[in-house]
Amino acid sequence: MPFQPAAPLRVFVAGASGTLGHRLCLALAARGHRITGLARHLPATLVEAGVEPVAADVAVWSTRQWRNALRGADVVVNTIGIFRESDGQSFEALHGRLPRALFDAARQGGVGLAVQVSALGADDQAETVYHRSKRDADRWLLEQALPTVVVQPSLLFAPDGPSARLFLGLASLPVLALPAGGRQPLQPIHVDDAVAAIVALIEDPAPWIGRRVALVGAEPVSLRGYLWGLRAAMGLRGAPAITVPAALAGLGAAIAAKLPGSLLTPDSWRMLQRGNTADASDTIALLGASPRPPERFLDRAAAEAWRWRAQWGWLSWMLRLSLAFVWIFTAVVSAFVYPVADSLALLAAVGVPAPLRELALSGASLLDLLLGLATLLAPRRWRLAVWWSQVALMLFYTAVLTVCLPEFWWHPYGPLSKNLPILAVLALLIVDDSARRPARRR
Repeated sequence: MPFQPAAPLRVFVAGASGTLGHRLCLALAARGHRITGLARHLPATLVEAGVEPVAADVAVWSTRQWRNALRGADVVVNTIGIFRESDGQSFEALHGRLPRALFDAARQGGVGLAVQVSALGADDQAETVYHRSKRDADRWLLEQALPTVVVQPSLLFAPDGPSARLFLGLASLPVLALPAGGRQPLQPIHVDDAVAAIVALIEDPAPWIGRRVALVGAEPVSLRGYLWGLRAAMGLRGAPAITVPAALAGLGAAIAAKLPGSLLTPDSWRMLQRGNTADASDTIALLGASPRPPERFLDRAAAEAWRWRAQWGWLSWMLRLSLAFVWIFTAVVSAFVYPVADSLALLAAVGVPAPLRELALSGASLLDLLLGLATLLAPRRWRLAVWWSQVALMLFYTAVLTVCLPEFWWHPYGPLSKNLPILAVLALLIVDDSARRPARRR
């Protein structure tokens, strides 16, 4: 149990809607502290817990605005960070200018403690822009006349976080694909242990002032061992493993980096190869116990639900890839492979007028191609429209052929009966994406 200060603290948490910041606000509020949470949109759970919201575009804040926001704060915690850059979000802005402005205002306002949430690996050996941007901010902060602690979590496991979803998905595969044999050393820590350690540090900061504090699991494990631990946590038995050559893994990372929001990039592959471990003594001292191992990262009661979520992650991609293949392959075959005369004869059989048949053939091929590409590339907000469009087109094709060419139902290769499993796949995707849509406010 962390040391309880004599009086509740006023804690300002920047990044209150993030994976770590959200949980930290709840944990501090549960301990009786008064919390102000900075986020573009503060989650309802924090408002219900009594967290005072600050919602603003802090990227353009002046030092005066920062000082006003921090007025009365005893502690400032910065949890804001991004793993890869995107439009409007750069390492320079969020890892460089923002923490400097925040902590400079904290120093001018007489804040008693500044806590910077950095990352393990943000050191002199940093190889990636991500780690170097974190390292430079850490160095600047530790040089200021402000009581400061830099905490450096290792690979953070939060069941609902993107990193955990990636590793749970890899661990749930029927065959484990291990890049370069999966020998890379890791020391993952559960987000709840990391939060508990930060709470303990905030409540009794004296031993940690001016230091970099590594937050890591009790013991290093290899990537292979980590995936095995997550399999055990999900209640899965062993699985065969294959080694993915390092060059092929690097190529896969380069391709995956083209996908929006992908955590697999050339930089993340370099970080994995470097390893991510440290002495666990500080973490153990803050927790008063050893942090939980990967086999205990998931609640036993929820293991089945997490197993299904992890498996659905890659199963849904397999379904999308197979759907895309069907549409694109059909487009190519219709336009370039199948005899045009035979295609026009089929269109004649279903009643398409002669002057429109070639246009109908070209249009159908183009539509199939577009639906195939949309299956792979459509943003999440458009996916339901893509699935329903496919359902409508499949039902239209099925109805027309049933009326005009019913023999396709009892054809030996079952060209119409195969529409049924495709419709079932589309139903699964519709249900999944419908569940992910935010509820409409009444």
